[in-house]
Amino acid sequence: MSGTFVGMPAFPEAARDAVRDTTLRGNLRHATHTIRAKRAKAVAEVSDWAALREAGKRIKDHTLLHLDRYLEQLEAAVTAAGGTVHWAADAEEANRIVARLVRETGESEVVKVKSMATQEIGLNEALEAEGIRAYETDLAELIVQLGEDRPSHILVPAIHRNRAEIRDVFRSEMGKWGRPAPDGLTDTPAELAEAARLHLREKFLRAKVGVSGANFMVAETGTLVVVESEGNGRMCLTLPETLISVVGIEKVVPSWQDLEVFLQTLPRSSTAERMNPYTSTWTGTTDGDGPRVFHLVLLDNGRTDTLADEVGRQALRCIRCSACLNVCPVYERAGGHAYGSVYPGPIGAILSPQLRGTASEIDASLPYASSLCGACYEVCPVAIDIPEVLVHLRERVAQGGPVTREGNKVVLKPARGHGAERAAMRAARWAFRHPGALRTGQRLASRTRRFHPRTLPGPGRAWTGSRDLPPVPAEPFRDWWQRTHGGKDGAR
Repeated sequence: MSGTFVGMPAFPEAARDAVRDTTLRGNLRHATHTIRAKRAKAVAEVSDWAALREAGKRIKDHTLLHLDRYLEQLEAAVTAAGGTVHWAADAEEANRIVARLVRETGESEVVKVKSMATQEIGLNEALEAEGIRAYETDLAELIVQLGEDRPSHILVPAIHRNRAEIRDVFRSEMGKWGRPAPDGLTDTPAELAEAARLHLREKFLRAKVGVSGANFMVAETGTLVVVESEGNGRMCLTLPETLISVVGIEKVVPSWQDLEVFLQTLPRSSTAERMNPYTSTWTGTTDGDGPRVFHLVLLDNGRTDTLADEVGRQALRCIRCSACLNVCPVYERAGGHAYGSVYPGPIGAILSPQLRGTASEIDASLPYASSLCGACYEVCPVAIDIPEVLVHLRERVAQGGPVTREGNKVVLKPARGHGAERAAMRAARWAFRHPGALRTGQRLASRTRRFHPRTLPGPGRAWTGSRDLPPVPAEPFRDWWQRTHGGKDGAR
């Protein structure tokens, strides 16, 4: 995975600055509450939602366990349909492949469908270094690009912007990229959308090369699928002569029957729609219909390393719906930029440290960017137990241990700054292995409870800086049970 956002500090520091931005917090609160309420209503319409969720989980788990077989089947199907498949081990190789393919067409610009994979590898910046300009055509991605900003949400990259800010960006920046904003542009949604439509239309009509990702790839037919709400994706997928799709290897599903499950759960979880307004599918090339040349770049970039982790691999089930972001109290207050990755929120907190590793300060901090409330797990349409993976990654950061990096087994050293945490865990382990010592400690804590502070000293200050230390009960549970139940028949 490409590096973190340039200049971004670790999550605690970035989040501390973000929560002081009242405009940002207001934008996030309004947007996330609106989206989550609509999603809850849309999901409630489906009587078998729990069964669909379980089906999606099982399909993904089955596919990941047999990923090699399904990827080979996909490659054969795409090739038979007239496409060309390329394999990219990392971001650098993927960018090099795409840049070469664009240069071979003789073109110096491309239009892009919204794609998390191309953001992950930093494709726009890599193409710019090769003298190729990439134009984002999704409305929210266009706002981010024109404003020289960074995406802060998986589904709505410009969620941190309000309408007035978007109007100002359009007025000042559109003319530098093509058709300028209309005179007298206001911040009404209809006018902003029309300004974007006029700006993009000329790019659609002249573009010879399109770049996309894909929401799904069907192994049995070699079909790629993009779901969207605006129609810009379909323009990029059908008008250019050459189409290049960069897709993570985990996006494959075995069959069309499997795809049917996700076409029900994804739109309701992401945009709270019963179905996506635009669902585009293509299989290789067809004479007289769509691009004449199709290239599929299959991206690893840390995915097979993640697959080797029996607990962490469930992050690869993710279908990028963003439901977890919209219910997360941490994301709502800190925003997406604090995560230092194109994958923000709860899913980013478990995906980025696995794709990139935990060597950097920001990646080592991401597993702690959560209250472990479990709301993310409850809304996930493929039942990713995000809290379980967060705790798993916290152990990796604090304790180190064996992991797979670039296909090799390595042993990580514990991250710096977690010595007190390791000592506390060792002490707890010893106490739980010695019931007598544990009982004595509990009784001593109860009898001295009036002298306990409400905040912790030393490293513990970080924990009690925003919460009170829980009071110790007047009597340990073991003593209470013995006193109230110990003399009764059948009590244990």
